[in-house]
Amino acid sequence: MTVCNSCRYCEGLCAVFPAMEMRRSFADGDLNYLANLCHSCGACYSDCQFSPPHAFAVNVPRVLAEVRNESYAQYVWPRALAPLFARNGMAIAIAAAVSVAAFLFGFMALNDRAVMFGVQAGEGAFYRLMPHNVMALLFGAAFLYAILAIGLGLRAFRQDIGAPSGMMRDPGDNWQAAQDTASLRYLDGGGAGCMNEDRQPEKDRRKLYHHLTFYGFLLCFSSTSTATLYHYVLAREAPYPWWDLPVVLGTLGGIGLLIGPLGLMRQKAVRDPVMREPSGRSMEAAFTLMLFGLGLTGLVLLPLRATPAMGTLLAIHLGFVFGFFITMPYGKFVHGIYRYAALVRYAQERKALHGTVP
Repeated sequence: MTVCNSCRYCEGLCAVFPAMEMRRSFADGDLNYLANLCHSCGACYSDCQFSPPHAFAVNVPRVLAEVRNESYAQYVWPRALAPLFARNGMAIAIAAAVSVAAFLFGFMALNDRAVMFGVQAGEGAFYRLMPHNVMALLFGAAFLYAILAIGLGLRAFRQDIGAPSGMMRDPGDNWQAAQDTASLRYLDGGGAGCMNEDRQPEKDRRKLYHHLTFYGFLLCFSSTSTATLYHYVLAREAPYPWWDLPVVLGTLGGIGLLIGPLGLMRQKAVRDPVMREPSGRSMEAAFTLMLFGLGLTGLVLLPLRATPAMGTLLAIHLGFVFGFFITMPYGKFVHGIYRYAALVRYAQERKALHGTVP
């Protein structure tokens, strides 16, 4: 960062370099702030006159990816779980999904085999397999734990980057950060696009796949939220007809979670190895796999929910839901949360310096 601050050739590529230029020295919190602003598009590496084989060997995407991965463990709550997930993220995610799916399968089969392997249709069909209150308690507890752990990690991150206590309450800064987040404003290398293995950014599709993944997840979350309102406000029980709002939102979201994660895995595979940071990839791969599993199992369940396969498919789908919840605070998911907070901080700094955010 000191070398980059002396050069400043890349200041128009993304938010990292203008934020860097506001600092003359870099504490750990500053580096974590810059790392979570970075999209690792690789444009700065390709443009840099000091990148390898230069003796300075400046490699901003790789170094900030290393710092970013370390920040997940630095702010995680409870701290004791950080090394476990860092080393065995993929194994833990798969084990959680499989074990919960097996538990739910056994629970439903032992409760009533005729119902488990029979044809269930109409409102309330899911809850003939497992009572709604049991399902809500199990997954509600996992979700609330994830929200608590993420919230405490976010608080530690904000304190470490030197953000003022009221930073997240300013509507203007939050609106600017929301716009930047929703549009992935800085995932384009200043306009050219992300650099792939053949250095032809126009062929890179990372921005498209990120959008499909991000909005696919939001649509699925909206589907679940709408179904919750249906259940408690309108007294209508799942499953709902294919044309109803929760199903439409969930189907569109599932398609996004099917295509987006696959595309991201493909883009990761062809990325120039010199810009990759090898550590921390287990939790990143686990996060992508859990999202793909959510989309795939949900889409498969939809056309087969009025068949004898519904009980088995429901157990598998819920297993992925649970696995996703418990791994949310310990991997790539929190990067989205920290990036949003970093963008709020960046909007605040730019406003203080220039009076507005360009």
